[in-house]
Amino acid sequence: MKTEAPWLSSYGDIPHTLDYPDGGIAHEVFKAAEKYPDYTAYDFFGCKQTYRNLVEEIDACAKGLLVAGISAGERVTICMPNTPQAVVMLYALNLIGAVASMIHPLSAEEEQVRYINSSRSVAVLTLDQFGSKLQAILPRTSAKLLILTGAEDGLRGIMKPLYKLTKGRGIERKPTGGNILRFTDLIEKGKEYTGGEYDAQVSGDDVAAILYSGGTTGTSKGVMLTNLNINALAMQTTAAGDCVVAGNKMLAILPIFHGFGLGVCIHTALTTGASSILVPQFSLKAYAKLLKKHKPHYIAGVPTLYEALLRMPNIDNLDLSQLEGIFCGGDTLTVELKTKIDAFLKKHGSKEQIREGYGMTESVSANCLTPRTFHKVGSIGVPYPDMYIKIVKVGTEERLPYGEEGEIVVSGPTVMKGYDNNEEETAQTLKLHDDGRVWLHTGDLGLMDEEGFLYFRQRIKRLIISSGFNVYPSQVENIIESHENVQTSCVIAVPDDFHMQRIKAFIILREGLEPTDEVKNSIVEHCKKNLVKYSMPREFEYRKELPKTLIGKVAYLELEKEEQEKRKNA
Repeated sequence: MKTEAPWLSSYGDIPHTLDYPDGGIAHEVFKAAEKYPDYTAYDFFGCKQTYRNLVEEIDACAKGLLVAGISAGERVTICMPNTPQAVVMLYALNLIGAVASMIHPLSAEEEQVRYINSSRSVAVLTLDQFGSKLQAILPRTSAKLLILTGAEDGLRGIMKPLYKLTKGRGIERKPTGGNILRFTDLIEKGKEYTGGEYDAQVSGDDVAAILYSGGTTGTSKGVMLTNLNINALAMQTTAAGDCVVAGNKMLAILPIFHGFGLGVCIHTALTTGASSILVPQFSLKAYAKLLKKHKPHYIAGVPTLYEALLRMPNIDNLDLSQLEGIFCGGDTLTVELKTKIDAFLKKHGSKEQIREGYGMTESVSANCLTPRTFHKVGSIGVPYPDMYIKIVKVGTEERLPYGEEGEIVVSGPTVMKGYDNNEEETAQTLKLHDDGRVWLHTGDLGLMDEEGFLYFRQRIKRLIISSGFNVYPSQVENIIESHENVQTSCVIAVPDDFHMQRIKAFIILREGLEPTDEVKNSIVEHCKKNLVKYSMPREFEYRKELPKTLIGKVAYLELEKEEQEKRKNA
């Protein structure tokens, strides 16, 4: 299928439009395996798997699922970090026409019950260390089968017993039988399959995966992503990235249950013949070691991940000269942080800039990206091939002129099918405009210039009203972080009896600095000089760390809750 080019790029040899397959996500991996059978598909703790062997694993798992009674159209919850089993299960389900519902294994118990039931999953795949929790809640869910696996099941050779003696010590392996099945036994069951053709030949419009997002209302909903959505994202990222090639390595830190992780770190890599380095448990302390050990060509992350890299000790000899793509998304990358990261990259041998993208789970992940060799200060890039982006007056479908601020709306092949079992929320988010296109209303404020560069301003709901004026926290954060002693910040509104809301700033200083009176006064004076009076924080709090969401964003909602509790208890 082909669509008209929405924007003519002046930067790089990037196509304006692409031809998308009308098939499953598994088929695109199989196509890559035909081209590059002996290339490394994934690397898990040093255990590398070729594309040829990967598709054999997917085939065996697909047959095992059918023998276990799972059929086309049914849903299976994958409650896993980045492991070979999660990758294999995702594509095996797609091959038989089933749907993968992806959830965070550290989700709270009641959340997991809700996710499993809302997706109507018939089975759950998880790691042994989460097995007891899932087994306990299974009777309260739609799932009838619990499939267990261990990290060692994705290892080979000496790494397998070594893991059991180290990180795997003390992890209980539950006995199988009844409604519990081991992943390795599922693969063995595939050998019993005698049902003939098992490839469901799914279409681009069929749902491939369900991911969970707060969307524009803040309440978690199941985002139905089709085969076309995910395949288009991979092709667009490859084209707009202008650097992803077969044989290169992608560091997969972002989790498979997140759109950025699934769409870019896993599927984009595995459809281009690149290698995905699977990182199941990420720690900031291990980050530099990962970069030194694997020397990846591509890294992707949220701003806090890059901000942490700047603060790491003993990395003067870190060589980043091999990097060809440094991608950032999931949260706002301030102008000041981008400047610091670009300087860091240059100091460590990279010729590339950090490239910011913009998108949301409802469109898999990215819809636009900073060109490889050019950027405009404050911009989050230009639209991907075949992606239309426009700015409308908030609460309407009225298109605004270039340069005017309004709600960002998106249309194109990566826009979700809808929210699972939630027609009301779907109707509020996906709207048919007079131009005949279905537009995804993002709930984000921004503007676009005449050259097609997009500028993100703020979530519409993350707005502070101070003395009757609108204050956008990200703009205040930009000013604070431009101070030479500040590493990162987060600005929230706290209740105020006189002003209704007052502005409070939480600040992390650069490594090694303490919040002395001199440092604090310097930051206050910097803010007074660069902020209008109504947007000036009335309170500053200095911390060593800020709360993070499950994917590493600064959890400003947690800070707001803290302040509300303080007010209650005062």
